[in-house]
Amino acid sequence: MEDLYALDFDGVICDSCEETALSAVKAAKVRWPSLFDGVDSALEDWIVDQMHTLRPVIETGYETLLLVRLLLEMRLPSLRKSSVAEGLTVEEILENWLKIKPVIMEEWSENREALIELSGKVRDEWMDTDFTTWIGANRLYPGVSDALKLASSRIYIVTSNQSRFVETLLRELAGVTIPPDRLYGLGAGSVHIINASCCPKVNVLKQLQKKPEHQGLRLHFVEDRLATLKNVIKEPELDGWNLYLVDWGYNTQKERAEAASMPRIQLLQLSNFCTKLK
Repeated sequence: MEDLYALDFDGVICDSCEETALSAVKAAKVRWPSLFDGVDSALEDWIVDQMHTLRPVIETGYETLLLVRLLLEMRLPSLRKSSVAEGLTVEEILENWLKIKPVIMEEWSENREALIELSGKVRDEWMDTDFTTWIGANRLYPGVSDALKLASSRIYIVTSNQSRFVETLLRELAGVTIPPDRLYGLGAGSVHIINASCCPKVNVLKQLQKKPEHQGLRLHFVEDRLATLKNVIKEPELDGWNLYLVDWGYNTQKERAEAASMPRIQLLQLSNFCTKLK
């Protein structure tokens, strides 16, 4: 029986944490230039470091801009416009991001789609003006490139990243070209998963399993976000999917321990992942 693997990209195939953090600071400077008056390189470096710690809470790229501004408000009281920044810690953001995000979005009068567009534009400009540095801020996890090249399974990429960046990274770092109909991301084919109203990856998995050419295949979904896998579990229609939480991506020890207690979810090591695809 043939296997189909639906793979998340960031945190499963690619470690884009450095590029994500640096792009977020660049975009935040464009969106709120006055906030960065007097911000020195040491504070910027601190923000980038904290963004690495906060990477597990990020589902979609626009959230990185919000985190950069929130970190600024935490460090510089004179900039505070939100009700949550005073006394807030990075650990509390990790625990409560889903509650904090709608509060600051409203208090800062921000628009999700506008932030998504700005984030993509800034990354495009970085790619165009300094491609070497941009590509160098990303890396594939060890063994993944060869596993993708040698894969005997049907591979789909299901990501909340913008598809043009995913295509470029796979081509440049892995030497792999994914057919457009195998890539589900922002702007990919007929499915724009970032713009879906709810549980976007759940919707993609439903579409994949309904395709006539996928009938009879073993279905596997590999993620680094426990919250996404929980959304899948809530859907009886998706009971046929084998679910995996990777132990090398953007998740915490607490999340991995919780996943280990859930019968539907298998914890996956990088070496085993690379073997499974071949």
